[in-house]
Amino acid sequence: IGSSDSRIERVTMKKYGLVGKKLTHSFSKDIHARLADYEYDLIELTEEELVRFFEAKDFTAINVTIPYKEAVIPYLHQIDDAARAIGAVNTVVNKGGKLYGYNTDFYGLKSLIERENISLNGKKVAILGSGGTSNTAVAVADSMGAETIKKVSRNKKEGYITYEELYEVFSDCEIIINTTPCGMFPNIGTAAVDLDKLPKVEAVFDAVYNPLKSKLICDAKERGLVATGGLYMLVSQAAYAVEKFIDSPVNDSEVEKIFNNLYKNKMNIVLIGMPASGKTTVGKELQKVLNKSFVDTDDLIEKYAQKTIPEIFAFVDIYFFSARLSLFILIEPPTTRTS
Repeated sequence: IGSSDSRIERVTMKKYGLVGKKLTHSFSKDIHARLADYEYDLIELTEEELVRFFEAKDFTAINVTIPYKEAVIPYLHQIDDAARAIGAVNTVVNKGGKLYGYNTDFYGLKSLIERENISLNGKKVAILGSGGTSNTAVAVADSMGAETIKKVSRNKKEGYITYEELYEVFSDCEIIINTTPCGMFPNIGTAAVDLDKLPKVEAVFDAVYNPLKSKLICDAKERGLVATGGLYMLVSQAAYAVEKFIDSPVNDSEVEKIFNNLYKNKMNIVLIGMPASGKTTVGKELQKVLNKSFVDTDDLIEKYAQKTIPEIFAFVDIYFFSARLSLFILIEPPTTRTS
């Protein structure tokens, strides 16, 4: 208990930041460093620590992410009408010891959809997930004139249909908004729905932003659908949050600029080719130009197998390895910023 109390004492000294349970995936620190001149911290808290954090109120302004967007509401002196209607708060501002709650996710998601020039007017919309962001998506879809909105959950409960029911009774949905963490780093490679069973879908929006293109988004693009991940939503909602934090407007052009720069910087490059085709040479030159770290998967294979590549060839079916392509991955190094 003593060590936990000490940790809470440290985190309650943070003035600006993001509160959540697991934040290794978060880009928020980088985004806020580009939007405003303050130190922004990632603050991982357990449920018990969350209570003491908000009781202490020793912060200026805080963003809140899953799974605490609903849990923070009892600690707030006042929440705005949008957040109250949605039932979720992602932005909290401390005004003289009283905590005020807002939901900037609404504006972020709406901006994401509008940026893709997609109209929800008269559309059938399926919203995947049952957390706070799903309520936000319902509010956005309703505000944009959706004809029918159905929330989808793994478990049968009031106000939701299951994924099995989605395929059976709402397979003609035209818009999908994913608010689940399915496919988020580090659990990439999974998608909440099978698009083959939803033949009428026209556009897919995914709140997941890490990876930049989740499996769901890749599946949608392979089918020629309009599809985009959640990075623009994240930047846009952060801009609205900053306006609440420091009471100063952020221009739309600045949001677009930050999104484009961040998207480019977060992209990885994978070089694929036959042995001796120049992957290593090209990769190391790109490393210098793009300021990205260079990873040779042969090195990773050798480390994992505790054998050299020739030794692996000696023990493994040569026909298996004849199909192996060496991958060289350029991964963005950890970013260090000061405000």
